[in-house]
Amino acid sequence: MAFEASMTSHHLAFTKMHALGNDFVVIDATRTPATLSQAQFRLLADRRRGIGCDQILLLEPPPRPGVDFGYRILNADGSEVGQCGNGVRCVARYAIDRGLTNKAELVFATRTTSMRVQVEPDSIRVNMGEPRFEPAQVPLIASARSDGYGLEIDGQRWRFGAVSMGNPHAVLQVESVDAAPVRTLGPRIETHALFPERVNVGFAEILTPECIRLRVWERGAGETEACGSGACAAVAVLRQTDAVGDTVQVLLPGGELRIRWQGAGQPLWMEGPATTVFDGTWALT
Repeated sequence: MAFEASMTSHHLAFTKMHALGNDFVVIDATRTPATLSQAQFRLLADRRRGIGCDQILLLEPPPRPGVDFGYRILNADGSEVGQCGNGVRCVARYAIDRGLTNKAELVFATRTTSMRVQVEPDSIRVNMGEPRFEPAQVPLIASARSDGYGLEIDGQRWRFGAVSMGNPHAVLQVESVDAAPVRTLGPRIETHALFPERVNVGFAEILTPECIRLRVWERGAGETEACGSGACAAVAVLRQTDAVGDTVQVLLPGGELRIRWQGAGQPLWMEGPATTVFDGTWALT
């Protein structure tokens, strides 16, 4: 598997960005192409031997009419995924700051979906589309759709909700995210046989119907400071049982996101910041 990216000679130009501590290496592949292997992506994401990041984001030319940019997401393990809500805020900020567009509303096409983004000076709003709950859409191996499913790990039964936000999510409601077994249970659920494409695992603590705390174990990346699609997934799952309202503040380890979803038939909106950290070049090996 190889991808196009921006480079000169044997050096790759990149920009380090983050959204609430969920950090990314952004590569501009809109003008100057190059080829990187999956092994090079893994090395680039390595925090000791490379640049270090949760995901690598490739900004590409539009793949079809009605789209402003292509947008590809590579996890730290080199696997490609179809959605990253924090990441799309970063590539939108990058595209505007670097003069690639002067539009305040942009459409990005990922491997699995299209994302509409509204850029403001201090915040970025993302139309994440309508949550999809059918098991086949997640995908989840289940005989019928339900607000809650069960699985057993080491003799203990866990209940979770499942939804696709362009990528698969399992959401567990917990009494305390501080005490939640995110780093031990998260990877066990991520790779459970119920999820044929693996799954992101969210641990949600409800403070009020308007505010929740959340930690997320992301497939292919581990626990991150913030997960945009995970925040959306948590609100969508909790909203199904009326545990939260239509506008929810989501408190993540890296900061806050604002999620709004008015229910079935309506798109879910996410709002939050995106920050540029530094530019650099990386010697390709």
